[in-house]
Amino acid sequence: MIYLPSEFPLDPELCYLNHAAIGPWPRRTAQVVASFAQQSMLEGGTRYPDWLVVEQRLRERLARLINAADPDDIALVKNTSEGLSIVSQGLDWRDGDEVVGLHGDFCSNEMVWQALADRGVRYSAVDALATDDPEAALIAALGERTRLLALSTVHFATGYRFDVTRVVEACHMRGVLVSLDAIQSLGAVKFDLQSTPADFVVAGGHKWLLSPEGLGFLYCRPALRELLTLHQFGWAMRDRPYEFESSGWRPALSARRFESGTPNMTGIHALDASLSLFEDVGLAYVEKRVVENIAYLDERLRGIDGVEIATPAGSPHRAGILTFRHTRIPGQTLHASLMAKRVICSPRAGGIRLAPHFYTPEKILERTIEHIDQTIQNIIKNN
Repeated sequence: MIYLPSEFPLDPELCYLNHAAIGPWPRRTAQVVASFAQQSMLEGGTRYPDWLVVEQRLRERLARLINAADPDDIALVKNTSEGLSIVSQGLDWRDGDEVVGLHGDFCSNEMVWQALADRGVRYSAVDALATDDPEAALIAALGERTRLLALSTVHFATGYRFDVTRVVEACHMRGVLVSLDAIQSLGAVKFDLQSTPADFVVAGGHKWLLSPEGLGFLYCRPALRELLTLHQFGWAMRDRPYEFESSGWRPALSARRFESGTPNMTGIHALDASLSLFEDVGLAYVEKRVVENIAYLDERLRGIDGVEIATPAGSPHRAGILTFRHTRIPGQTLHASLMAKRVICSPRAGGIRLAPHFYTPEKILERTIEHIDQTIQNIIKNN
């Protein structure tokens, strides 16, 4: 068993199961950021050429993470919302076009498409999770005017993991583009762009990828790059960004054309360090441990009277999220009591969202179950 306790020296009083919100930094990431800060304090930008080496290495790691063909296909963005906005605002929409999405998807993956209404684009939200076959419901909603399907790979509240390969294949057979918000899957389960050739893949690094907020990436299928109208402009998106006294310019041919200004070098160093951990451990092992941790929680929670599991059963439709509800206790009430016991989780879908990672030890999972059981008993007893 691969176990890296030295990389995750979390407060031993915490039961940290909130990676679907904010992921703790590995030790190596904190050390890299501290070293970068020290270097910047003492030397300013003297080593900027070295920083550019790290930036390029990060693009290479991100390309490997999703199995993209070329690091040039990766743009570094501030967050998932910025990446989605680049896509939504860049496509050449026509009056009457339609975007199909998921009813109840994370708000950022609805807003960017809803904002196109003034350009004559209709956003059609399908209540797919209320059906027995969510993927079939989404596919059935594709019509003659559908230009794009927008979907999160894993639903942020219920934890439902979509069969995105099935959805992408169906969309492409109909000439429909696919935009995937992958922030709730990357770092928890594997994603392979070669078997799931989405047109756009966007994610931030601060959840399952265990990196600071403020940096993510956008993958854009190469054939579509120059078809996206640019709405952000600055020195970094030019084909020769460091020729500051040049009188003319053109956008970079690579995905760097979507990066308008000064890069987040602190975030770049941090995300590069965090991804090095995933490469050292191996994504196959990461996914195996995440699935095992979710299965453990599921089994134990089902033994507590009044608990209902909201996340679908079966690993094909699960990633790193397990959401449960209690038949007699409101989710917000239970959440407040659990947080007071330092069980770090989130209130979602009327219940509690638990999100352990691959490194989460079984003793933490066991203590979490004990706290949940005791908390439920105490609330019921006092009411």
